Amino acid sequence: PYAVISDHVQIGEGTKIGPHVVIKEWTQIGRDCQIFQGASIGEVPQDLKFKGEKSYTFIGDRTTIREYSSIHRATGEGEETRIGSDSLLMACTHVAHNCVVGNHVIMSNAAMIAGHAIVEDRAVLGGMCGIHQFVKIGRNVMIGGMSKIVQDCVPYTIVDGHPARVVGLNSVGIARAGIAVEARRNIKRAYKILFRSGLSLAQAIAVIEQEVDTSEEVEHFLRFLR
Repeated sequence: PYAVISDHVQIGEGTKIGPHVVIKEWTQIGRDCQIFQGASIGEVPQDLKFKGEKSYTFIGDRTTIREYSSIHRATGEGEETRIGSDSLLMACTHVAHNCVVGNHVIMSNAAMIAGHAIVEDRAVLGGMCGIHQFVKIGRNVMIGGMSKIVQDCVPYTIVDGHPARVVGLNSVGIARAGIAVEARRNIKRAYKILFRSGLSLAQAIAVIEQEVDTSEEVEHFLRFLR
């Protein structure tokens, strides 16, 4: 009851729309999602540059959006805000214009992402954390609650604080993600070279390339650093 769905909206089979949900123009939502009461999806961005242009919001399959969360469409003609599949956005979370949020992402209550930010797969954002605009959150990152994120967060790490800093390797997260044991060892070696060797970023990249056995996970780590 009382849900409002505008024109030019596509909603996949099996998706459930709760009461008082508002879904605005040019939004596409995948299959088997669940959207709880009061959520706002595809509303115009809170961006003074926005002039009414046609832009989009895309949400994948099996994603859950809890009470009173807000997801805004993009600024810029033809641009998009995108959230992947199998993600959980807890109550009162916010995803701003032009953001890209990956698959299997968890945003805890009242976590906020500013415009143009990128959150890679399987990241976990702690409650009430704030992500600055244009910041990139790497794969399998865990962010502590109430953290202030103003710089990119390297994949597979735990970051915490105000402003946040790297406090460790997200060993539990990468194990739960099903990454092979040998690949996890290589990630740990790369992490130590980057954060504990005293080398510059360029030097650390060179050493990792030479001394750490390659894998898809290590290559992703290096691509992010470059």
